[in-house]
Amino acid sequence: MLVALRVKNFILMDALELRLEPGFNVLTGETGAGKSIVVGALSLVLGGRASAEQVRPGADEAEIEALFDVRGSDRAMAMLDAAGIASEGELVVRRVVQSTGRSRAYLNGRLCTAGELQALAPELADVASQHESVALTDPSTHLGYLDRFGRLVPARSELAADVSALEALTAELRAARELERGRGEREAFVAFQLQAIDALSPRPGELAELAAERNRLRHAGRLHDITRRAASRLDQGDDAMCDELARLASELRAAAEIDPSLDDVARAVDGCWTELSEAARQIARYAERAEADPDRLSEIEDRMYRLEGLLRQHGPTLDDVLAARARLAAELERLSGVESHVAELERRRDALLAVAAERARKLSAKRRKAGEKLGAAISTELAELGMGGARVVVDIEPHGGGDRAELVVDGARLGQDGIDRVEFLISPNKGIEPRPLRRIASGGELSRALLALKRVLAECGPAGLYVFDEVDSGVGGAVADKIGRAIGDVARHHQVLCITHLAPIAAFAGAHFVVAKENAGGIAKSSVTRVDKKDRIAEVARMLSGAKVTGASLRAATELIEAARL
Repeated sequence: MLVALRVKNFILMDALELRLEPGFNVLTGETGAGKSIVVGALSLVLGGRASAEQVRPGADEAEIEALFDVRGSDRAMAMLDAAGIASEGELVVRRVVQSTGRSRAYLNGRLCTAGELQALAPELADVASQHESVALTDPSTHLGYLDRFGRLVPARSELAADVSALEALTAELRAARELERGRGEREAFVAFQLQAIDALSPRPGELAELAAERNRLRHAGRLHDITRRAASRLDQGDDAMCDELARLASELRAAAEIDPSLDDVARAVDGCWTELSEAARQIARYAERAEADPDRLSEIEDRMYRLEGLLRQHGPTLDDVLAARARLAAELERLSGVESHVAELERRRDALLAVAAERARKLSAKRRKAGEKLGAAISTELAELGMGGARVVVDIEPHGGGDRAELVVDGARLGQDGIDRVEFLISPNKGIEPRPLRRIASGGELSRALLALKRVLAECGPAGLYVFDEVDSGVGGAVADKIGRAIGDVARHHQVLCITHLAPIAAFAGAHFVVAKENAGGIAKSSVTRVDKKDRIAEVARMLSGAKVTGASLRAATELIEAARL
């Protein structure tokens, strides 16, 4: 439901705040006053095309903001949740159009695209005019309306679940068959790569260890000379450091016997002598081992070269190589059992397809029965609206492209909606072949056809707000009264905003708004005002008699409004 519409600097309106009521809202005014501006503003926040001409002359930008109560639309709430937009049952749609023609759109303060608005629009409002309808003239929506009318949504949901599982299974089978077709060549390639890794049996961290050992072997001579000289200076010869440190430690121990305060120093020097002696022994042992080994160096360099080859294929680390080895082994195992896997997938696919096909056939049969009833009901409504010769046919045909699809039932493509393509056809007059609803030439006929559909489907349509823009075109008298009553019936289930020139229709509204235009500073300006009681009677009287309101027209307006309440 639309709670409020705020407009700023849009075409002829510098500022507008329109607060609609639940039920039947009507918008009236003189021709050219700007009634269509309100519909244009609403269309813009529903994702309509923005242009520089929509910005009021002298303004930098136009801004339209709409507040919707979406608590009654589970689908709208789900779409907002999926987009990560917090709503708590309310949605503020804001559209800003700059004087350059560029625009921005926001959902609850979050920047979004016009495409996102267009996807959400059918859940918020359905705009029907002589030229367009957001939902009912779009054939892609007709199947949904038929299923709601026939109470077939649960059956379609069950079928959709089966088809979703079938699609996933078919994709898995397609991949398995592709694997099977290239099995021989792929198996040989995978086995070759696996053998290359297993031939080296790399270990995590091995390259770092080999690099360190290679570095030692490359500098073995220098390391031997350095450690040999160090061992000699520390613990060999007359001036060995360890011998001198031992003498110092002995002298300090003797001094500590005289003065105990030197005991800590004596122990520290003695500890240094112990550690230095141990270091000298380790260096001497290292010097004995530090010898060149060309064969071992060659062996290390060869292994590092081969390991680096594996890194170029599977790297950049040996951990990556080991992970690749695990993947290759798993793939080789799959390849060895691919034939039996394909056979099992085919068996499962065929069994599930048989179940889904039976569901689709039953659903299609129910749709055909419901389609006959729906067509007859809409035709009856059209007769009530002054189109007694009109006939509506709910055309149900098999989905085309079955010969190219992977999921086929009786030659028709099977999708999550089933095997049917549905479109509403209408014959405006006897003797004329039914044509698609979207191709009707007469705007008045289209408007009344949409009204008839909405009246029949009033409990089924997803939109919270229905907008009827001049559905009274080309009618009057008793037909206008019937149109008013029909819109009133729709308003029992949906919020309605109707733009009309006919008093018999306006009389049925629960909330009445009047659009007026005036010149301010040489610039035309439109405004919208809600009217009640005497002001409303005066407006209905103006619609009856024209610019001059008479006592007779006032009495007639009062009678119209009172009769509409009965």
